[in-house]
Amino acid sequence: MYKIIIDSCGEIPEIFKKTGKFINVPLTLEVDGVEIVDDETFDQADFLKRVAASPTSPKSACPSPDAYMKAMDCEADNIYVITLSSQLSGSYNSACLAKDLFLEDHEDKNVAVIDSKSASIGETLIGIKISEFEEKGMSFDEVVKAAEDYVASQHTFFVLESLETLRKAGRLGHLKALIASTLNIKPVMGSTDEGNIQQLGQTRGIVKALDQMVTHMLEVTENTAEKILAISHCNCPQRALQLKEKLEKRASFKEIYIIDTNGVSSMYANDGGVIMVV
Repeated sequence: MYKIIIDSCGEIPEIFKKTGKFINVPLTLEVDGVEIVDDETFDQADFLKRVAASPTSPKSACPSPDAYMKAMDCEADNIYVITLSSQLSGSYNSACLAKDLFLEDHEDKNVAVIDSKSASIGETLIGIKISEFEEKGMSFDEVVKAAEDYVASQHTFFVLESLETLRKAGRLGHLKALIASTLNIKPVMGSTDEGNIQQLGQTRGIVKALDQMVTHMLEVTENTAEKILAISHCNCPQRALQLKEKLEKRASFKEIYIIDTNGVSSMYANDGGVIMVV
């Protein structure tokens, strides 16, 4: 038996939740002193309203080692924990500490903590691959090695509707954010090999930004027909469908998943943001 634990930055589609093999461990969000747990009670509309009204940037806190240990305490022999990039959150370090403490009393278990070097549905795709490897009958060590190889080959891209959250967080000057908003400039962002964030380009208007994001993805992705691609969106389902249509016109994929963002991803993407991972 196996269990795949993903911190709540990774959205889990219902089809995988129903298998009983996947579980989220929630992070906690904070907006103007109000604490919001990123679990099934998360209200995206209320959260976005609070963020828009706040003069400061929302904050997040990673799951505690105890929260991870409780999730690990299950009947599964092989346990895989997938976290938000260690470059962006303390979730990975918390999970590693939980693993060490858990194994002191459960020496018969196998536990692996995997740094996604990504976020959102990037974490989810790693979980899906791990499930595929397990179902093929691969050993625990083989699954971990294959998962790490998959992480190294994965690419994450995103387009933001608004730069306000970055401005509030002090990562973008007020004048630059104002100019970008006035000129309708949309940055196209992507992940680095280390799991950090980089700007790949920028363009005027969301349609051109989505086109540019697809182009960047195709430049670094081979054998797309063998790949699963996932799209997560923050309160913009039509935009996600538009992106899916653009992708299908330029390449074929084994599967394309679309899902709305959880709390942490909503904080990063902000209202109207779109994330794509392959």
